[in-house]
Amino acid sequence: MKNLIPRRRRNEVQRRGGEGYDPFEGFQRRMNELFEDFFGEMPAFRDTERFGAVVPRFEVAETDSAISVDAELPGMKEDDLELTLDGDVLTIAGEKQQESEDKKKNYYVSERSYGRFQRSIPLPDGVDTENIRANFKNGVLHVEVPKTEEYKSGRRTIDITTG
Repeated sequence: MKNLIPRRRRNEVQRRGGEGYDPFEGFQRRMNELFEDFFGEMPAFRDTERFGAVVPRFEVAETDSAISVDAELPGMKEDDLELTLDGDVLTIAGEKQQESEDKKKNYYVSERSYGRFQRSIPLPDGVDTENIRANFKNGVLHVEVPKTEEYKSGRRTIDITTG
């Protein structure tokens, strides 16, 4: 009979809160352990994307001249991605289909990973949405949204009226 006390694997760091915190990570880890206990450790259950979904890492930053968005999308191709602008919301969506095979002595393993993601990023007022540029290279999507001159200066004069 399996032990009912939750166990922690070696070298496992337990995070609570903070940047990158995912409240479902512990739940997923525990479910994976239960499956491993019941079925034995299977390669498909290790280090997979969350619940079969693709969860790319995004970084949104501001420079003097633009708002930049970088998305890590390993294993994806440009044709798998869709970049849209609806009003002031930039949306990056994609679908990943990955297959790998590993042939050993007396067994055959085939792993497939499918998943769709969509991330919407609201853009601030004062950016030039007509001149957005996107580049995809080595599994990283880089999107640059230029700032308007008004946004860059950050300062403007406001008329004061009397009465």
